[in-house]
Amino acid sequence: MKLLIIRHADPDYSIDSLTEKGWREAALLSERVASLTIEKVYVSPLGRAKDTASLSLKKLNKEAETLQWLREFHAPIREEQTGNMRIPWDWVPEEWSRNELFYDKDLWSTVPIMQEGKVGEEATYVNQGLDMILNRHGYQRKGNLYHVMKPNNDTIVFFCHFGVECVMLGHLLGISPMVLWHGTCAAPSSVTTLVTEERREGTASFRMTSFADISHLYKREDPSFAARFCECYQNKEERHD
Repeated sequence: MKLLIIRHADPDYSIDSLTEKGWREAALLSERVASLTIEKVYVSPLGRAKDTASLSLKKLNKEAETLQWLREFHAPIREEQTGNMRIPWDWVPEEWSRNELFYDKDLWSTVPIMQEGKVGEEATYVNQGLDMILNRHGYQRKGNLYHVMKPNNDTIVFFCHFGVECVMLGHLLGISPMVLWHGTCAAPSSVTTLVTEERREGTASFRMTSFADISHLYKREDPSFAARFCECYQNKEERHD
């Protein structure tokens, strides 16, 4: 089985939709998605994801199933230094990286600041939702791997958001979401691909064959800067804290 995790196109958060650029990105993305044989499409309930998916769904002549757990990951934390609330993937690395527990796939959410923000509970909600869908498609979670009930070569697509995507990848690959949130960046409209590997009959794991691919934009649309912070502090036109 193949999973495509697609981040929404360039967002206009003020109206929970897309910018003009985002609609152009979504159109280019739809050309790519329409060339594939898709078994099932799942989408976040938020407008920017639904709008991104709409152009692909029209070309595919399909409808998507909305999943509440695919919404953007929502578990704000209170920064120790400032007392401000912020999403975990925007937390300044100089602060969180001092604690080695954040790098542990099992212990990252046990840090007190995460417990206060109920981050682990939200991650469990996402992981259980993902496993429910995979079970529906023939793969049942057993420990860190999956029992293959109905082996298949189907492709299923998730239209969602960067924060929740990293939680999903952490669950499938055995990586702390903090490492993924802060060490990767999935540009708007990017496509991440994972495939099952059933090297022993009846047991499968997931392997990521590409992360945040934006080849559908090449030479036609510059990638959006959303989800990144300034490359150099002096770059005033780029996002700062």
